[in-house]
Amino acid sequence: MKIKKLLPFTLAFIIAGCVPVLSLHPLYDDKHLVFDGKLLGTFKQNDEDANTNITWEFSRAAEPNTYSLIYSAVSRDEPNVLKGWFEVHLVKLDGHFFMDVYPKEGPWGNGDDELSKTKWPWNAFFLMRVHTFIKVEILESELKIHLTDDDNFKKFMIENPNAVKYELVDDKPVLTASTKQLQSFVLKYADDDRLFSGEKILARKTSKPVRDVNEPKTTTPDINNIPRDSNNLPVQSKATTQ
Repeated sequence: MKIKKLLPFTLAFIIAGCVPVLSLHPLYDDKHLVFDGKLLGTFKQNDEDANTNITWEFSRAAEPNTYSLIYSAVSRDEPNVLKGWFEVHLVKLDGHFFMDVYPKEGPWGNGDDELSKTKWPWNAFFLMRVHTFIKVEILESELKIHLTDDDNFKKFMIENPNAVKYELVDDKPVLTASTKQLQSFVLKYADDDRLFSGEKILARKTSKPVRDVNEPKTTTPDINNIPRDSNNLPVQSKATTQ
């Protein structure tokens, strides 16, 4: 399967026909990086138009405050399962939450045949090893996501030419702004449908968040005597959570 054939196929499944806006730099930094246990677990996305069952499986990665995402799509007509493996960082900017999504593995092959047989075909879109952003709302039983779309972004930039730095690569916009500039940009337009559109609701496959078996057990009090785990996250006692 040639790359030009593979990429549109991949994108159609990932975001129902929308090509996301890509960025050379991440949206996260240490100051705005957070971790929410409610994101752990498996969420199901039914894409009726694509006749495909899609799941997003989040687990805690080895790196602090980092998620591992396995994205799977199963066609209802064919038994094939296509997957992608991504690294996700959750970013909080003035009450808004965003996922920074980055490919963990790419199909770095020597030819079209090797590319078509790659274990992680979804990652084919990220041949440039770049980031993309998703606005999210994390609830107990569902995950709401708002995606970017490159066509909408190009129209937006015609109306707002100085909003953010970017370049066109093969007629596809790629953000070149720094992390700080990206944060200001997405925060300013967080509620603008021209940037984050196409809300999708992913239902949790279990009624409660999946218990994180890798959650750090050790706690260390900070200067305010608040216990924190090895990821420097505050640990609430059972008395406070009840």
